[in-house]
Amino acid sequence: MKAYSIDLREKIVKAYEQGDTSIRKVASRFGVAKSFVQKLVFSKKSQGHVAPKQQGGARKSKLDGSAAQLVAMVEKYPDATLLEYCEYWGTTYNDWVSTSTMCWALQKQKLPLKKRPEAERLRLRNT
Repeated sequence: MKAYSIDLREKIVKAYEQGDTSIRKVASRFGVAKSFVQKLVFSKKSQGHVAPKQQGGARKSKLDGSAAQLVAMVEKYPDATLLEYCEYWGTTYNDWVSTSTMCWALQKQKLPLKKRPEAERLRLRNT
C-alpha cells in the first residue's frame, strides 16, 4: 500500500490543530484511522514534519558477507545436504542457521544444491 501524500497529511494535522475538534472527527472527515491521525500529530510535535517513514527494506541474512566461507564449505563437502551444511556451519562458526537460510545463501552465491543420491555417496565412501 502506498503512503498517504504529504499534502493530505499536512491537511489532517492542520485541521486538528485549528482547534475545536477531536481526533475522531478529523479521522472521520478525512476517511482515515484515528490512530493515523494520532501518529501524524505526534510526529508533527516531536519531529516537526509529517513525511512518511521508509517502508520495507532489504532484510539481511546471517550469512551475508560469508561468501568465501560458503564456497570453501561446498568445496570441502560437495555432497552434503542442507542440514549437514547447517550443522557444519553451526559447529565451525558457532552461528546456527536454518536450512532455508542456508539454501538462500547458497543460491545467492550460485553454489550447487544438487547432491548425489545417498546410495552412490555410500558406495563412494566405501571404496
